[in-house]
Amino acid sequence: MSEKYLFTSESVTEGHPDKLADQISDAVLDAILEDDPDGRVACEALLTTGLVLVAGEITTDCYVEIPDVVRRTVREVGYTQASFGFDFETCGVMTSIQKQSPDIAMGVDTGGAGDQGMMFGYATNETPELMPMPIMLAHRLARQLSAVRKEGALPYLRPDGKTQVTVEYEKEGERIRPVRIDKVLISTQHDPTVPQPTIREDMIERVARPILPPEMLDARTKYLTNPTGAFSVGGPHADTGLTGRKIIVDTYGGMARHGGGCFSGKDPTKVDRSAAYMMRYIARQVVAAGLADRCELQIAYAIGQREPMSVFVETFGTEKIPIAEIGRVIGRYFDFSPYAIIEKLDLRRPIYRQTAAYGHFGRTDLGVPWEQDDMAETLRAAVGV
Repeated sequence: MSEKYLFTSESVTEGHPDKLADQISDAVLDAILEDDPDGRVACEALLTTGLVLVAGEITTDCYVEIPDVVRRTVREVGYTQASFGFDFETCGVMTSIQKQSPDIAMGVDTGGAGDQGMMFGYATNETPELMPMPIMLAHRLARQLSAVRKEGALPYLRPDGKTQVTVEYEKEGERIRPVRIDKVLISTQHDPTVPQPTIREDMIERVARPILPPEMLDARTKYLTNPTGAFSVGGPHADTGLTGRKIIVDTYGGMARHGGGCFSGKDPTKVDRSAAYMMRYIARQVVAAGLADRCELQIAYAIGQREPMSVFVETFGTEKIPIAEIGRVIGRYFDFSPYAIIEKLDLRRPIYRQTAAYGHFGRTDLGVPWEQDDMAETLRAAVGV
């Protein structure tokens, strides 16, 4: 007997204040890695009306003009007019940077983890990207909202925006599958002179319908747009933005567990980032190989140590071979030391700013190495599936 339930995930546009902070942090990281692949970066950004504060620990042999990086990022996102309450030309930029703690550095210098903590990776076969459907649809809507703004198709749009998608699932035993979209929410910053009925029609016709799969829509699907009735004040003028406050948007939309550490502004010696990427990569290989329909991995590290404290595999009853065998084949073919992860995924490159909006996972559009299935056939052959 089957049962049905609803699951919701959200995304935000690149102009959301927290996402803008993430992009600034990763733009600084990329600028340093461009000239110094071994640079150590832990960079945070805070944004509010008329101000960007960049703080953190950076150890590098190169020089980066951080205010220029900040202003370029703000401009590219779309904060180009003072009437938005925040813009790249008039915002103040303050920096407070120091070197990495020598106590941390001596552990990282020998190839150990840059901090303690646990990281998760997840994959599911419910979408071609091997991601949960709610978060993938929410990201697509957010990207489409930004695209129509940047194209000038809807000139009243402003950079800040949020999306949310509720998907109905059907569960039979351990098997779950998405069957329909129940609700769609689009909130967008806008020119205050534009009436909400116009915005609602445009959001449905120009943003939602080109993106949402028609076979998942029906007469019961509900659309919500700007539920408070207005969203004319937005961005850092309306809400303080901080690096690392959208960790569920960045990952699996709440469908999988999260270790708590953010990604943006951290160089790959920080296992919060690199190990989470590796866990996604391995989970993706397991599902792509057909060893399980869903796979979640947890890994944990002690600061300064090369080997993980533990690795845990969960397949939610969807495994095609015993979980212990999946664990053994993972241990045989993958090295979990921070150095090995960095080398395997080629992470000492300026590739991070592009991941700082619309999700770090399921990004088959970016060609990032943790979204490749290059080990799936090897795993399949190893277990004879």
